[in-house]
Amino acid sequence: MKTVIFDLDGTLADTSADLIAAANACFRRLGEGDLLDPDRDALTAFHGGRAMLRLGFSRLGRADEAEVDRHYPILLAAYEDGIDRETRLYPGAAEAVEALRAGGYRTGICTNKPERLAEILMTRLGVRDLFASLVGADTLPVRKPDPAPYRLSVERAGGRVGASLLVGDTDTDRRTARAAGVPSVLVTFGPAGHGVTDFAPEATIDRFSDLCATVERLIA
Repeated sequence: MKTVIFDLDGTLADTSADLIAAANACFRRLGEGDLLDPDRDALTAFHGGRAMLRLGFSRLGRADEAEVDRHYPILLAAYEDGIDRETRLYPGAAEAVEALRAGGYRTGICTNKPERLAEILMTRLGVRDLFASLVGADTLPVRKPDPAPYRLSVERAGGRVGASLLVGDTDTDRRTARAAGVPSVLVTFGPAGHGVTDFAPEATIDRFSDLCATVERLIA
């Protein structure tokens, strides 16, 4: 089966505000106030919780990996508590996935968000049943850009890696696709904008309404 695998954060949904809020909750516990800005630091948010903590602590002159590790579980708890306060699917995302499924494609998710949190979020957003698989950062001992999670997401969706592609928004997604030997489609409506062209994906899309035609061109 032909299969399309999606990244989650910055691709299917704009999760940055809730991610930043969770990181800022950690800094407020330390009496430091909100160190991260929802707009200015959105791209860092899509690189994960530890990246946000590193950025905040670096602004305090305290770039200590042990401190990042100590506060990471606190961040995850704060994020779960407010996981869908501001998060929304990007316009046309659900419709594009439904159109792919109607066209005979299998669909799945491969994310560097912890699997449990990804399951909670997609369920809360009402679209979990659109995806036959969901592989998170902790499903396997490795995470993207290692190709193993991607391959597992394709297999769990009932597809074949050789007839699949990855839709994402970062260089991590591009490198994952390259490692798996499949095409990548990067979206330009995430925080990186048209800067994703620097990663040399096989294609970019400016809106989800362009996805089906792009997929059909790349998966012959």
